[in-house]
Amino acid sequence: MTKKILIVRTSSLGDLVHMLPAISDIARHVPGAQIDWLAEEAFAEIPGWHPAVHEVIKVAHRRWRKSWWSSQTRAERAALKKNLQARHYDIVLDMQALMKSIWLVRQTQGVRHGLDRKSAREPLASLFYAVKHRVEFWQPAVPRQRQLAGLAFGYTPEGEPDFGLQAFTKGQAIEPYAVIMPSASRDDKLWPEQDWHAVFERLAQAGLSLKLLAGNAAETARAQALLAGVPNAQVMPRMSLTDIARLLARARLMVGLDSGLTHLSAGLGRPTIGIYKASTPVRTPLQGSGYTASLGERGHAPSAQTVISAIDQGLASEAF
Repeated sequence: MTKKILIVRTSSLGDLVHMLPAISDIARHVPGAQIDWLAEEAFAEIPGWHPAVHEVIKVAHRRWRKSWWSSQTRAERAALKKNLQARHYDIVLDMQALMKSIWLVRQTQGVRHGLDRKSAREPLASLFYAVKHRVEFWQPAVPRQRQLAGLAFGYTPEGEPDFGLQAFTKGQAIEPYAVIMPSASRDDKLWPEQDWHAVFERLAQAGLSLKLLAGNAAETARAQALLAGVPNAQVMPRMSLTDIARLLARARLMVGLDSGLTHLSAGLGRPTIGIYKASTPVRTPLQGSGYTASLGERGHAPSAQTVISAIDQGLASEAF
């Protein structure tokens, strides 16, 4: 018998990547699971990558909040509400436990599951769930999501996380380049230019060309300045998330700041080094089937030599 499930996890990029192993667990443990996923339109490609996801329902909260009461926004919100209320789910599982997700959960039809008040980042959210689950807040993101899904569906997660990204990785030939993510959503996450140049030199010694990612005009300008005088390197044009995933899946190595794309690289199983400066890796370490290194801490960036040592380990972690 089909069990209809709605997952509510709208953003952000890295958080959706962290959700993917929980989807694999549900598909493995819940017979007849039909999984829909409610996600922010900018990140809707990510749920669609997973073979167990039946349908991705898009929400545009980030865009709507810029003009919440405009006629177009009101019409789009009304259409989403009508869409959600026309569906009936056996279980609606809110993986976010934020008031912005509760706004969506309350428009759904089904038994609503979520975190209890001691587990949720916004405790008020727990008031709106019919079934509440206790998940220790200190856990890293991937096992925390896997545990919540297990409690909701009555199983215990086991084994290494499966991100369900085999469509990108199966039979994929690895090419001699490194992907670099030198930009982040906040300036306090940025790493010194001289440290990046030391990393570039080590990667060049390993025979790797460089492909730098940039998401907007400011990031592109920063990346181009960073590559001034650096041979065999390029700033990639803006790409879809699917095209970026294909690029990462073929990379010999990825080095990036704490960003969603760095976590995606790890989820794809590529050797990945993450540089943490304004956040802690305790809650969101890199996880994947390949070599990963989550370096630094809030207020304490890793040194160039620490990152280079991790690069050496990543290069040695698999045959090329």
